[in-house]
Amino acid sequence: MPAERAYVPNVPATLMTAEELLAANVTDKRTELVRGVLVVREPAGGRHGRAVMKLAIRLGVHVEREGAGHLFAAETGFTLARGPDTVRAPDIAFVRRERLPSSVPVGFPELAPDLVVEVLSPDDRPGETLAKVGDWLEAGARLVWVIDPQGRNARVYRADGSQTSVSEADHLEGEDVLPGFRCELASIF
Repeated sequence: MPAERAYVPNVPATLMTAEELLAANVTDKRTELVRGVLVVREPAGGRHGRAVMKLAIRLGVHVEREGAGHLFAAETGFTLARGPDTVRAPDIAFVRRERLPSSVPVGFPELAPDLVVEVLSPDDRPGETLAKVGDWLEAGARLVWVIDPQGRNARVYRADGSQTSVSEADHLEGEDVLPGFRCELASIF
């Protein structure tokens, strides 16, 4: 008698690779790859997009002025793990100049950004957000900002395991990852 296969819900028979994700054509959706499983999300919405853009402008001005490195937009995936592959795409990412080759890869860079910004969307679930934060930090990110436009606050996670809450009257700071960067949180809402 053949051995029975255990049923595992929501796990595909074959896992996708980072290269297959790059070649996939999923239109009008945001995609990530989590341990080989494709995650597809709806576009984020207006409040989310406005907060991301306001913060990206402030970060971009600072990064360019200081010659600190490279800023990446939400469409950029980063390969964080292989076998099975994990490709995450933050809303904003900063990578120090010395960590990227002079020619930025066409595909997904195989590294974690130094600074990751995740701006919550209305459909984001707390457990999924914490899983993203964990993936970023485990892969080598040094600073992760999770910004909540609806609650008008943020949470800062660091590679050393420490966390800080930021109210809208407080500032996001680049700390030792992006020295000199400081932005009042209320200014991006």
